[in-house]
Amino acid sequence: MIKQNITPIIQGFLKISDPITKEVLVEKSNAINYENISIAMANTLSNQLNTGWIYSMAFGNGGTIVDPTGVITYLTPNTIGTNSTLYNETYVKVVDDTSVFNLDPTRNKMTVSHTTGKVYTDILVQCLLDYGEPSGQAAFDNSTQTNSSYIFDELGLLANYGTDTNGNVVTRLLTHVIFHPVLKSLNRLIQIDYTVRIQSLTGLVGV
Repeated sequence: MIKQNITPIIQGFLKISDPITKEVLVEKSNAINYENISIAMANTLSNQLNTGWIYSMAFGNGGTIVDPTGVITYLTPNTIGTNSTLYNETYVKVVDDTSVFNLDPTRNKMTVSHTTGKVYTDILVQCLLDYGEPSGQAAFDNSTQTNSSYIFDELGLLANYGTDTNGNVVTRLLTHVIFHPVLKSLNRLIQIDYTVRIQSLTGLVGV
């Protein structure tokens, strides 16, 4: 008997830039929580529980350790277990442009892109941190502080898993990427373009 064997591959590519100056601040791939991704894909493909889609983008400042000489130590991304989280989440923004909690769906949104004949499909998740957000940030990007809540060095995509008894959205971490610290300040915009590529490798296997 011959059966078809399909092996899915999930990849993530992150670009953080200043949309005014076009300066690229971070560009790298990420780590995937395959357990949470598998649950999310199963729930969405089977239309069960109305859960599992990408809902928000989380930012944190606990992904690196900077010693007094400026040497950066990068921690290992958290990708094991359904309850994995960022090391120290400090800000979250909704990127689901169908949600009533997304206050700017034209700039914080998702786009699905597929080319006929290709075995992969991309989800482009876009998020803009505007001048005035988050509240409490430094005034200028030349600040010398090193422990601000908004010196981001980690970022992740979160899936929607319904609401709790208080009506709050419950989320699970799907991806986690750690990078050199980037300061968000009042005088700059930060654009995040996060591509999640879902690819299937298909082959025939004899049983």
